[in-house]
Amino acid sequence: MAEVEKREEFIEEVPEKEEKIYVASQWKLMWWRFRRNKLAIAGLVVLVIFYIIAAFCEFFAPYDPYKYDVRYVLAPPQRIHFVDEHGFHLRPFVYAYKMDIDPNTLRRIYSEDKTRKYPIKFFVRGHEYKLLGLFKTDIHLFGVEGDGHIFLFGTDSLGRDVFSRVIYGTRISTTVGLVGIFLSFLFGIIIGGISGYYGGPFDIIIQRIIEILRSIPTLPLWMALSAAVPANWSPVKVYFAISIILSFIGWTGLAREVRSKFLSLREEDFVTAAKLAGASEGRIIFRHLLPSFLSHIIASLTLSIPGMIIGETSLSFLGLGIRPPAISWGVLIQDAQNFRTVALAPWLLLPVVFVILVVLSFNFVGDGLRDAADPYAR
Repeated sequence: MAEVEKREEFIEEVPEKEEKIYVASQWKLMWWRFRRNKLAIAGLVVLVIFYIIAAFCEFFAPYDPYKYDVRYVLAPPQRIHFVDEHGFHLRPFVYAYKMDIDPNTLRRIYSEDKTRKYPIKFFVRGHEYKLLGLFKTDIHLFGVEGDGHIFLFGTDSLGRDVFSRVIYGTRISTTVGLVGIFLSFLFGIIIGGISGYYGGPFDIIIQRIIEILRSIPTLPLWMALSAAVPANWSPVKVYFAISIILSFIGWTGLAREVRSKFLSLREEDFVTAAKLAGASEGRIIFRHLLPSFLSHIIASLTLSIPGMIIGETSLSFLGLGIRPPAISWGVLIQDAQNFRTVALAPWLLLPVVFVILVVLSFNFVGDGLRDAADPYAR
C-alpha cells in the first residue's frame, strides 16, 4: 500500500511541475534555466561584489589614492599575521616596515619590524570623503590606528597605496563598459532596426557603412579617435569621450544581429496582424519585434561588455585613454609596462588580475544568459 501511495503522489507531482513550466513567463523560464548554471551564478556574484565596491570605493579603500609617502616608495605587500611570539590571536595584525639601503645597488630593502605591531580594525576613521558624493564621513571598512600602515598590495613609485588605487580604479573601469554598451545598444537597435525592417536602399547603405567600419583595424582606429581628444580635457570629459569612442566601434555587431532578426520576423503572422490592426511602424518595432528576441539581445550585450572594459584598459595602458590623475585599471597597469618594474615591483601588475576576473565573470554570465534565452532547450 505504501508503494502505491508513493507512486500516486509522484504522478500528481509531475503534472504540477509541467503546469508550472507551461504557465510560466519567458523571464521566469530564463531565470530557472540560468540559475542551474553554477559558473554563471558565480560570475554574477563576483560582478555584484565588484559593482558594490565601485559604488562605495571610498568606504572600502583604507587610504586616499592620491596621497603619497616618500618613506614607503615601492614597498612590497604586507603580510597579515595571526601568530606572534606570544601565540595565536583572533584579531589579525601587521608588522611595521623597517627600511634599509642596499650599499651596492642603492635599492630600498623592506623588512618586518617585529617590535611594532598594528592590529587590523574594522570601521576605522581615516581621511574624509563624500559617500556617493552626498554624505561627508571618514569611516573606512578596515585599517590600522596610530602611525601604522597597511599596504595589502604594496605601494607604487610615489609611495601611494596600490590597494586603494585598485579599488578606486574599479569605478571607472567597470562603468565605462556600461556607458559604452548603453550607447551601442541605442545605435545598434535603431540603425539595425531601420536596416532590417525597411530594407531596400536603407539596408544597402547601412550595411556598406558597417562593412567599412568593421574592415578598419580596431586598435589603430581607437588610437586615431583617442588622439583627437584634447590633452587639456578634464578626466570626466576624457571618460565620456572614451565611452563614445568604444560605442562607436561596438554598435556594428549588434546592428547586424538586429537586422537579421528583423528580416526573419517582419513577415511573421503577428506582424501582419499588427499592421491590419492599424498599429504604427514604431509600435510594431518596439512592442512586437524587439520583445520577441530581447533575451538574445541582453545576452549579446552582456558578452560585449568585457570587450568595452578591455578596450578602455588598452587605450589607457597606451596613454591614449583615461589619463592621470584619473584612476582606472588601465592607468595603473601603465605604471608596470617596463621590465624593471616587473622585476623589482611585480605587485604593480595586480590590476591585471582584476581585469581578468571581471572579464571572465562577464563571459560566464553572458554564456549563462545565452543558454537561458532558449528556456525550452533541454
